[in-house]
Amino acid sequence: MPDQPNLIFMLPDQLRYDFLSCYGATFIDTPHIDSLAAEGVRYQHAYSAHPLCVPARVSLITGLHAGKTGVLDNGQFLRPDYARCGLRTWPELLSAAGYYTGAVGKMHFYPWDLRLGFQYRVIAEDKRWIHLRDDYYHFLKAHGLRRYHGNEHEGYYEHKGAIINRLPWEFSVDHFVGQEACRFIREHGQEGPFALMVGFPGPHCPYDPTPEYATFDPDAMPPAIPEVSGDTPKLRAQNVAGNLLPWNGVDYTEFTDAQKAKIRAHYAGLVKAIDDEVGAIVEALREGGLLENTILIFAADHGDYLGDHNLIGKGHFYETSCHVPLIVRQPGHAAEAREDLVMLTDITSTLLSVAGLEVPTYMDSAPLPGLGLEGAHPRDRIVGQLNGGWSLFDGVWRLSKYATGEATLFNLGEDPYEQHNRVHDGSCHERYSRMDGDLTQAIMDGMQEAFFDRRVYVHDLSQKPWFGREGWVRPYPRKVQDRQ
Repeated sequence: MPDQPNLIFMLPDQLRYDFLSCYGATFIDTPHIDSLAAEGVRYQHAYSAHPLCVPARVSLITGLHAGKTGVLDNGQFLRPDYARCGLRTWPELLSAAGYYTGAVGKMHFYPWDLRLGFQYRVIAEDKRWIHLRDDYYHFLKAHGLRRYHGNEHEGYYEHKGAIINRLPWEFSVDHFVGQEACRFIREHGQEGPFALMVGFPGPHCPYDPTPEYATFDPDAMPPAIPEVSGDTPKLRAQNVAGNLLPWNGVDYTEFTDAQKAKIRAHYAGLVKAIDDEVGAIVEALREGGLLENTILIFAADHGDYLGDHNLIGKGHFYETSCHVPLIVRQPGHAAEAREDLVMLTDITSTLLSVAGLEVPTYMDSAPLPGLGLEGAHPRDRIVGQLNGGWSLFDGVWRLSKYATGEATLFNLGEDPYEQHNRVHDGSCHERYSRMDGDLTQAIMDGMQEAFFDRRVYVHDLSQKPWFGREGWVRPYPRKVQDRQ
C-alpha cells in the first residue's frame, strides 16, 4: 500500500520532558527534537501511567494498561502464549497490513532477543546489562572493545554515577543506535511502508557522556526539588536500597546538592547526544526523499528524578518520574502545543490509526487528539499502577498511594513542585475520599479484566446440557475479546 505513511517511533530511556528546550529548558539546546515540535504537535501534559522500564514498554507494545498485562515491575513480562489469548502487538498488526517493521536499540524484552512481531531487529539493550551478547556487543568486540560497568570508571561512587564514558563517542551505545536506525532507513526505506521503533538506551544511568558531550556546567543546572521531611521517608529508604544492588551499587544515603548538580550536567550531555542522533535520523529521511511521507513520534517511557525529592531514577508518581515528552510530527499537519491530558500508551493506537488500521476494541489506548484521527479524545483522568503504588490524576489533582502505607495528594495547578501534601488537610477530606473511591474502583475493575484468560464463562452455564456431560473441558486460555 504505497499511500500508507512510514512510521518512526523514537523512545529514549528515562528522558525528562523538562530537559528539552522545546519544553522550556533554558540550560540546554536540543534543536533537532525542537524541530519536530516546531513542525508537529507537542503534548504538554503526557504521562506514563507505569513509570518503570518494562511495565511502560509492555503497555506500549500491547496497548493494554499494565494492570491488565500483569507486568507491574521490571522482573515481570508478557506471557509467552499471549497470541492464544487474542492479543496482537502493534508491530504484528502493522506487519499484517503490509508494513516492514523494525526495532533498533533497547526494547527491554525477555528474552532480550524476542521479536514480538518486529521483522527486523538490531539490538543494543539496557546500559546496565553488560554481559549481553547482543548486536552492540558484537560491534564492540569487532573493534576490540567491550561494555563497562559504571564502577569501572573513575569517580563512579564519589559522583553518584556521574562519569566520563571510557568508550569513544563513535562506539557509544546511543550513537550505535542512531547509526543503525539511519542504516535501516537507507537500506529499507524505499521498499514500501515501514514502521521503525528506535530505542535509545540513554539518558538512563550511569550518567556517562563521552568527553564531547560532558560540557555542561553543574552550576547552570536547575536545582533539585527539595525533599519534604515526613512525606514519603519509606519510599526514599526503598529508593536507596534498590540502588545499592549490583546493577548500580551506588549509595544515595548522603546525596548533596553538588552531587545532584553534577549528575544533572552529565545527564544533559546524554540528552544532547541523543538530540544529535535524532537529527541524523531526520537527515537520513530527508536525503532519501522520505521525510514528507514519514510520521515521527518522539516520547520517553518515564523520567528521572536526578535528585528531586532526594530521589534518583523513577518508579513513583511524582511529576519528574511520570511526566514525559511526547511529540508527533505529521507531514501536512499544522504545528501546535496541546494542553490535553494524554497517556503514553495512547501512542499504540495512534501508530495503528495513522496507518489506516482499526484499533482493537480490547485496547486501553486511544488515538492522540489533535491529529485528525477517528476515536481520538483527551483523557479526563489517568490511573497509574505499579507493584509498589497506585495513582489517580485528573490533570490538576494527583492522589498516589504506595505499598509502604504512604500517600500523597497534590494540587499541581497550585503546587507544581509537589511540596504541599494535602492528604491530611481537612479542607481536602471530601476530595481525598472521592478520589480514593474512584482509584479503588478503577483498580478493582482493572483486576477483574486482568484475569480474562482464566474466565470459565461470561454468561450462566447452568442451563447448558453440554456443560453437564462428563469430560467437559473448560476453554483455556480465554481470549481477551471474551472478557465481558
